[in-house]
Amino acid sequence: MSAQAIYRIDRFNVPAQALPAFMERVRYTQRTLNELPGCRQNLVLAQPDLAGEYNVMTVVEWSDEQHVAAAKSFMQKLYEEERFDPAAFMHGLGVKADLGVYRQA
Repeated sequence: MSAQAIYRIDRFNVPAQALPAFMERVRYTQRTLNELPGCRQNLVLAQPDLAGEYNVMTVVEWSDEQHVAAAKSFMQKLYEEERFDPAAFMHGLGVKADLGVYRQA
């Protein structure tokens, strides 16, 4: 039996004034994840909403659970080295997040 792909899908509601700073960090993370083993695809999608905010969605397809775990560990270490706190960053920008891991049904 082959390993099943894992999808990390994160949805963000981003105030318009916070979009440039938020997208800069998202693109940095996207470039970093693209270099990691097991990353099959890595999409960043955006849509303005009627309230003048933006809906941003990231979709990362991983080849299997082991690569997801390795990527999570790598990013945690990177954030520690950079002294970057993703939750504090988003809170400071007023970004609301819905984060999740999905598998094909």
